[in-house]
Amino acid sequence: MRAILLGGGVALLVSLLGTRVAITYFTRWGYGQEIRDDGPTSHHTKRGTPTMGGVVIILATVLGYVFAKLITMDAPSASALLLLFLFVGMGLVGFLDDYIKISRQRSLGLRSKAKMAGQTVVAVVFGVLALSPWLEDDNGRTPASEKISFLREIDWLALPMIVAIALIWLIVTATSNGVNLTDGLDGLATGASVMVFGAYMLVNIWQSNQSCELDPSGLCYNVRDPLDLAVIAAAVTGACFGFLWWNAAPAAIFMGDTGSLALGGALAGFAILTRTELLLVILGGLFVLETFSVMLQVTWFKTTKKLTGTGRRVFRIAPIHHHFEMLGWEQVTVVIRFWIITGLFVATGLGIFYAEWVARL
Repeated sequence: MRAILLGGGVALLVSLLGTRVAITYFTRWGYGQEIRDDGPTSHHTKRGTPTMGGVVIILATVLGYVFAKLITMDAPSASALLLLFLFVGMGLVGFLDDYIKISRQRSLGLRSKAKMAGQTVVAVVFGVLALSPWLEDDNGRTPASEKISFLREIDWLALPMIVAIALIWLIVTATSNGVNLTDGLDGLATGASVMVFGAYMLVNIWQSNQSCELDPSGLCYNVRDPLDLAVIAAAVTGACFGFLWWNAAPAAIFMGDTGSLALGGALAGFAILTRTELLLVILGGLFVLETFSVMLQVTWFKTTKKLTGTGRRVFRIAPIHHHFEMLGWEQVTVVIRFWIITGLFVATGLGIFYAEWVARL
């Protein structure tokens, strides 16, 4: 528990102070955000706001975890190192995307195929290593499982190795893109991420207390390194809290794709490594809704254009948070209400997680 508090506290401090430094230097270097032309006109005033603040979130998280390990004199676990690889790797893909936007002064960075290729490389390497027998612990557990999971592994849903890697790729790319789509209003993705990562911190602590190493009964959780994963969850939560101080409306800095892809990758990593893959759909329900709104908009537009010759839209603009802006909602109102929705999703997910354990007593 001391490592969890240290990791979260150090990450919070580094993020809070480091983001202020980043704002100064990114502004001086001209690392300003470009705004999409088809978005709400109110966003044009944000042009030039420093971006790539996700660099600070990543740095704060890593430093928080490393500091916690040094103080407690504990060796990092394979699960934690894999999660950090996924977190930093997806952040690097986002960094390249942001850098192209800044250097070429346009709202589009990496081409979609190049971006997907980068995400695929990171996700597949993560999946192969997480399922590799080389990383088995003394109990024969690999960081990830070939079984599909909801609140714990579903024994009869074991997948072939190649299919399991494909599923990991799908979860990682879908979640990272979902957080990326949500990052469109000041503080929206950051505040939502705080709640979801906080939920995974609680899940990991509970799984550690109910580990099969401590209690071999059927009520235990057969998860590797849950307490070490909780340290990273606390560090990411603290880093997001510190960043939110400067990212709240009116935002003095944006996380950019550097932050959104990294956070999305980390969320996917937690779901995979804690054996709660399907639970992520509930805990990260806001990100699911944002992604679904884009998919629905694109599908309906293409279908109606093919059938009638004129494309029609379900929403005024997608993702859905911009739709409410176009309806006249204030940006802060949209953000706070979407935070409330996230809180309801998180409360529901944690309630289901705990209720399943109680029901098995």
